[in-house]
Amino acid sequence: MMAVPCLLLVLLWCGTASPVEVQRPRGVPLSKRQFYEEGKPFTCLDGSLTVPFDRVNDDYCDCKDGSDEPGTAACPNGSFHCTNAGFRPAFIPSSRINDGICDCCDATDEYNSGATCQNTCKELGRKEIESLQKMAEIAKEGFLLKQQLIHEAKSGLEEKKTKLAEVQTNRKDLEEKVDALRTVKEKAEQPENEAKERHLKAWEAQKAVVRMEKEKARMSGVFLELDKDGDGFVTVNELLPHSELDPDADGTFTETDAQGLLGGVDKVDAASFESVWNNIKEKFHSESHTDTPAPEETSQEETPASDNDSELYPDDDIPEDDDDEEDPEDEDLDEGDYKGSDTLQTHDKKKEEEEGTMPPYDQETQSLIDAAQKARDEFNEAEKALRDVDDQIRNLEKEISFDFGASAEFAYLYSQCYELHTGEYIYKLCPFNRVSQKPKYGGSETNLGTWGKWAGPEDDVYSVMKYEHGTGCWQGPNRSTTVKLTCGKETVVTSTSEPSRCEYLMEFTTPAVCQEPQNVGTTFQGHEEL
Repeated sequence: MMAVPCLLLVLLWCGTASPVEVQRPRGVPLSKRQFYEEGKPFTCLDGSLTVPFDRVNDDYCDCKDGSDEPGTAACPNGSFHCTNAGFRPAFIPSSRINDGICDCCDATDEYNSGATCQNTCKELGRKEIESLQKMAEIAKEGFLLKQQLIHEAKSGLEEKKTKLAEVQTNRKDLEEKVDALRTVKEKAEQPENEAKERHLKAWEAQKAVVRMEKEKARMSGVFLELDKDGDGFVTVNELLPHSELDPDADGTFTETDAQGLLGGVDKVDAASFESVWNNIKEKFHSESHTDTPAPEETSQEETPASDNDSELYPDDDIPEDDDDEEDPEDEDLDEGDYKGSDTLQTHDKKKEEEEGTMPPYDQETQSLIDAAQKARDEFNEAEKALRDVDDQIRNLEKEISFDFGASAEFAYLYSQCYELHTGEYIYKLCPFNRVSQKPKYGGSETNLGTWGKWAGPEDDVYSVMKYEHGTGCWQGPNRSTTVKLTCGKETVVTSTSEPSRCEYLMEFTTPAVCQEPQNVGTTFQGHEEL
């Protein structure tokens, strides 16, 4: 922004001062006047040749660098200087001299073409001055806002430092409180655990009695089932129909095998059957409760293919695939894992139904549980408060140490976001955090980069922000965004583009980059080129 008032001064001076014409060949800038002295031989500016002065602008190219023809189109690599009094001087390629097109606003390039050119330099200068005056006014107002931002940043920094000291002090007290509540919790949990353990053991003992009674009842029932003749004994012949009891699983259940199960005798009574029962209870199949075999699953390969989904899912109940991506955790589980899990849950549920639910705790145990739970709640609440304080300390330390500019002028941007709406997208810039892009009419947000660093030139490092490591492009690099900061009274994203694939460019105005304007009344040291 420093160049704006300087150029403004030049244009103001050019429009008001009395010009003094300095004689020199056509097309020569004043800065090179000393090389073109009339009456003396001219040496090409590259030093390659010296020719008589009358060969300067003779419409014949003598010098390789074209310096002997500054005012003609003879040299293809020459250049013509437009004086443009009242506006900005300029250079044009010598090929444009007398080409019938007015390139210089003072029309000096068409001196021999017959083209009708108007001298528009003063009008252009006037418009330029108006534009620069507006820019200078914006820079002035922006700089005043910047000074206010710096003042607020300094006050905010002191407040944060004070807040950090307070929070750090409070943290010590809170840490001591957490330690004390941890001790209280552990003391309360010890009698709670002991009481719950006693209750559980009593319940396990009760379940063991029930299981034993059920086992005895089942054993008695099997004895009666096997005792076909009702003589009070189970004999070898009565065991033989139960081939599932074959001890060696060779497909033949012999009398010897049956006698072995009976303990080497031909028959046993109800009292002696208990030892027999322990050997056969896992294999025995009751004839009165034959299990119905589960239907075999039809594999996918055996299922006839159908060209119409409605045949597989009648009444249009065709399932929709809500998400093409599978849960990574599900990939680790095969069909057997799911079946095993379902079987285990069914077994546990059946076991719970058979054994019943654990009875409620007695009043004394429940009181101990309630006291321990209260201690846990108080400890958890204090521990959460300590974590919140630690987060607050980290955030404060980050803000205090963060590079918000030479005078912290950019601090006001922290934790703010600014949007730009285009025809298709909504772009969001959250300074020092991230840049994102979201479709205007539905769709997921795309990360265009997270905060990387200040990336301006060495003499103006705070003029450019760099955001890196955004969402990866398909078969391309990760997205990144360069944010160019310009002076303005408002803080706003003005434009966005994608100059290269997956590399975005954002224009962002903010008073934080406005520089102090020069005094417009300063006298310009120089003169107009004529």
